Amino acid sequence: MEDIRELVSEGLSEENLQKSSQRDKVIIRTGIIGIVTNLLLAAFKVAVGLVSRSIAIVLDAVNNTGDAASSVITIIGTRLAAKEPTKKHPWGYGRIEYLTSMIISVIVLYAGVTSLVESVKKIIRPETPDYTIPALIIVGVGILVKIALGIYVKKTGRKVSSGALINSGSDALNDAIISTATLVSAIVFMIFKIKTEAYLGAIISAVIIKSGIEMLLEALSKVLGERVSIETGREVRNVINSFPEVHGSYDLVFNDYGSDKLMASVHVEVADSLTARDIDMLTRRITAEVYVKTGVALTAVGIYSMNTKDPEILEIRAKVHDIVFSHPHILQLHGFFVNTKTNSIQFDIIIDFDEKDKAGLYRAIHDEVAASFPEHRIYISLDRDFSLSE
Repeated sequence: MEDIRELVSEGLSEENLQKSSQRDKVIIRTGIIGIVTNLLLAAFKVAVGLVSRSIAIVLDAVNNTGDAASSVITIIGTRLAAKEPTKKHPWGYGRIEYLTSMIISVIVLYAGVTSLVESVKKIIRPETPDYTIPALIIVGVGILVKIALGIYVKKTGRKVSSGALINSGSDALNDAIISTATLVSAIVFMIFKIKTEAYLGAIISAVIIKSGIEMLLEALSKVLGERVSIETGREVRNVINSFPEVHGSYDLVFNDYGSDKLMASVHVEVADSLTARDIDMLTRRITAEVYVKTGVALTAVGIYSMNTKDPEILEIRAKVHDIVFSHPHILQLHGFFVNTKTNSIQFDIIIDFDEKDKAGLYRAIHDEVAASFPEHRIYISLDRDFSLSE
């Protein structure tokens, strides 16, 4: 039983490598499909746009070319993210995928700004388009292809947890909507001789710019570090708390090193009667089971010692609990311990981010506890809400 963590890690390492390799292959294959499809669509639309003198169709083709470039960057980013860890980067290169998303968003943003400039020029100096039925049929086919491609790429992205693919799929579906608007504009011109091309081009450009800004903000948010989902935090804590020796799990902090590379540290509260060997065995079992059941690698399991033998201390704990939770925006109290040798009470509290005056609330709690137990020294640590609430 002593080697359970090592045995589980060895048993799953090859499996994880295979899953990671398979994920990379799926992303690359999907990216290649996107490149080929978008380049073919761009070629057809450029030809149609030039022949019909339609700025909207030409801009749509430019957008397809940008989508193809995005797929190329996605593939390159996936290959780089799959590099083996090195001495300089021991956690690997998984976060490169987030940088890839940033680059793609900048490309989309640049394409939107460029197309907006061209559209404004056409508004100032308009040209009369010359549509043909075959040209419009090609545009219609392109719409159907974009819808199919968008659904496929987005579905695949969700399946393999690839933000780049999900964004590409959403962008493809947006393109289908934009192309539909272009087609409608062409039909309106053919029937009513009303020129809306340049104005539609400006609208298309605005949509592209909006999409690029949203993608950039999302990528920046991931680089800065986002809170993991409440479901993931709850799942990990449930596994930890399922051990009978554990009286609570706290300070669960996650570190995201790319897709499928989620690591965490945690504190667990155990009885003060456990021996060092008992605690060592417990932390090994916790680490192994959390990894097997959730895929999260616990890099550290800290210990809070819980008083269990002195009834008077249990009464103190209950009273402190009531004082703390009588205040609003308190999410948790943990790490409670009374040291009879130093005559001190120490514990940690977590205050909700919604509380505007955290320092004031901390002082109020400290003063109330100190007033209730004047014979004790009070030590309160203020922890941050990393994974408790959304």
